[in-house]
Amino acid sequence: MADWTIYHNPRCSKSREALTLLKENGITPKVVEYLKDAPTRKELELLVMQLGIPASELVRKNEPLFKEKYKGLQLNEHEWIRVMHENPQLMERPVVVKGHKAVIGRPMDNVQDLIDKK
Repeated sequence: MADWTIYHNPRCSKSREALTLLKENGITPKVVEYLKDAPTRKELELLVMQLGIPASELVRKNEPLFKEKYKGLQLNEHEWIRVMHENPQLMERPVVVKGHKAVIGRPMDNVQDLIDKK
């Protein structure tokens, strides 16, 4: 079976829901509490590649910090990676990784689709 990882915020209901869904399907993922242990820039670059999205789409646009400091800025991929590394609370959650593929768990159907592709 592929290796599973969840970038998890235990205070987030969607993140808890995704972790429960994985466990209910017999999956015991590596849990990365990214607010305590921020991903490195290389890890974020890999995550963006696994998601198949621009780095800016991994940024939470509703966070007060985003609105205060980054809204309206045109940053490149490396700059967004740096911003998320320095401010992990700006990273979308949850993110579930299975092998070389990743999904953002909003909506939760994304996680279910990844599970169904076992």
